[in-house]
Amino acid sequence: MARLLAIDYGRKRTGIAVSDTLQLIANGLTTVPSHQLIVFLKDYIQRESVERIIIGMPRQMNYEESESMQYIKPFVKKLQKELPDTPVEYFDERFTSMMAHQTMIDGGVKKKQRQNKALVDEISATIILQGYMESQRMSRMR
Repeated sequence: MARLLAIDYGRKRTGIAVSDTLQLIANGLTTVPSHQLIVFLKDYIQRESVERIIIGMPRQMNYEESESMQYIKPFVKKLQKELPDTPVEYFDERFTSMMAHQTMIDGGVKKKQRQNKALVDEISATIILQGYMESQRMSRMR
């Protein structure tokens, strides 16, 4: 089975997480400057089999798209053009940054390390991916 790859896209940097090949566990991979993201993804997909890319979709509390989508949509269009054989899917990312901070606190990460925005982005991508995989398992159980 191929891996799933999740992206927490930001204007400056992007957190990336991947699943294991059985698609059971999400792991943080890295954080990449957003302007280098397509090159990074193309290189990664040449080395690893990736079944699907999941993009965090920021929404407001009323389920409307947040203003960040004005940056994410053009990126996704370019991504689909550059990697046409890899499906791309959106997944709700509301609260992932809050959850990432709480995960760091619960894990005993020191305050100075919790201020590392790159680490927060990578953990957010991991939370997006884990949520996506759980939603897929739940839909198969129905």
